[in-house]
Amino acid sequence: MDSIDNDYILSHISPEPDHLYRLYRRTHLNHLYPRMCSGHLQGRMLAMIVSMIKPHRVLELGTFTGYSALCLAETLPEGGEIHTVEIDDEMEDELTELFSTSPGGDRVKLHIGDALQLIPAINEEWDLVYIDANKRDYIAYIDLLLPRMRPGSFIIADNTLWDGKVFDTATHRDPQTLGLDAFNTYVASHPRLASVILPLRDGLTLIRVE
Repeated sequence: MDSIDNDYILSHISPEPDHLYRLYRRTHLNHLYPRMCSGHLQGRMLAMIVSMIKPHRVLELGTFTGYSALCLAETLPEGGEIHTVEIDDEMEDELTELFSTSPGGDRVKLHIGDALQLIPAINEEWDLVYIDANKRDYIAYIDLLLPRMRPGSFIIADNTLWDGKVFDTATHRDPQTLGLDAFNTYVASHPRLASVILPLRDGLTLIRVE
């Protein structure tokens, strides 16, 4: 198979909920870098993972316009809660309004600030963490998170293939590419982590804490 037909895939998976479709459209109309929004395929994947592992405490690093947080909330078990961290304080009002009016938004608790500071400050143990924040800090996030994660919990890391740039770090020397390449190596060799990289969109790494 030489190429992937995304239209075929999207027409043969569970449909995108209407409120998420509208949010995806608004993101593309009103925000810079709309490609950062997870979208239909990755959103259904996140909702599926939550339905499979049934986490009660979920942490998201990097909220952007809230699409992925609502996907994670969609299949959360009874009593489950999501804490989502966004560094851009200009997004606070928009996200607060979104979560107050969207299905599942009442299960989402928004934190504004730097994830490196907020991870130690939030007094929770995590069943699932979704990392989609500063690519240069992925290793630091892991080191801060592991003391708060039990064996059998999961981490999902986004953008781990980074448009294929991690395949050629001799050419691509920007801090994001080098950070993600170092992260991929770190996770693959970490004694407490088992991982697999899925070539979904920009690379999605599933990690199990041992």
